Amino acid sequence: MRAAVYYGPNKVSIDDVPDPSPAYGQVKVRVGFNGICGTDLHEYFAGPIFIPTTPHALTGNQAPLVLGHEFSGTITEIGPGVDGFSEGDRVAIEPIYRCGTCGPCASGRYNICKFIGFHGLMSDGGMAESTVVPQNMLHKLPDSVSLQLGALVEPMSVAYHAAKLGDVQAGDTAMVMGAGPIGIGVWFALKGLGLDDVYVVEPSPVRRASIENLGAKTLDPTSVNVAEFIGDHTGGSGVDAAYDAAGVQPAVETALQCIGAHKPLVSVAIYEKPLETPLLNLVMNESRIQGSLCYTGDDYRAVIDLMADGHYDTTGWVTTIPIEQVVDEGFHALHAGKKMKVLIDPSL
Repeated sequence: MRAAVYYGPNKVSIDDVPDPSPAYGQVKVRVGFNGICGTDLHEYFAGPIFIPTTPHALTGNQAPLVLGHEFSGTITEIGPGVDGFSEGDRVAIEPIYRCGTCGPCASGRYNICKFIGFHGLMSDGGMAESTVVPQNMLHKLPDSVSLQLGALVEPMSVAYHAAKLGDVQAGDTAMVMGAGPIGIGVWFALKGLGLDDVYVVEPSPVRRASIENLGAKTLDPTSVNVAEFIGDHTGGSGVDAAYDAAGVQPAVETALQCIGAHKPLVSVAIYEKPLETPLLNLVMNESRIQGSLCYTGDDYRAVIDLMADGHYDTTGWVTTIPIEQVVDEGFHALHAGKKMKVLIDPSL
């Protein structure tokens, strides 16, 4: 079968690899769509970062391996020891490998497992015609949720998990730094949590236009003093939560100027290098920076329910390409800012 295999920085090729078979507790999934994540871009242009070069503690795998951790598909084969699923079930994959015994796992926070791994980063993943996954990664998709949307459950769950960590409720004011896929996802999640007063801060006119077309209110930090605007808008109280989905110094500085007393800046970006952080802002405001990593099954179920209700709109920001074009029309196009979210169709 065809698969996008990662060998190292700037080296991903579409190879013919063995078609996998499910072992005990696993199912085989015919991949419908697989999204290219920002993490995949970091691995391609600057890796290996998360992809192991020695055997991973939980999977035993290392590079080279098949990429792809944001995907959906249809079960085509059931391994021994699997129950509750059948051939033909349409599923979204929650791609976390966890040890189940460390402190975070024991407390239910397996998304920060001390030995965490990801299908498609620490094992052969979904950027292929088929893959095998353990049963605990499976989430059934209702009939009203397409496989295209199903491939977005993973990044939208990253965003939903972050939105929840902001401790917001209906009637609150929030701001999102960055209108890339995760920023869009945070906006969708906040709307799903009942917030109407949400501003998305984005310097790119293309990205601003994309999220405005979905109904978002935006601020251009190159032409508006965001801190002054938020101060006036909130009567000096500041926002109830800010979310950094940009990962750059100006976004963090601006967000810290806008959060209210005792309120959080939720960090859901990937930071390529250390940033200077004006901690005095936190001290004087008794506010905080809250990290957010991945998701749990609760986030997946919440996102799938919202999708079933028609909450997510992919118009204008999601593009589908054949697997053969993953490098040029995927990695390079995304890196150049020509596209926002790319789904790979392995059948094309």
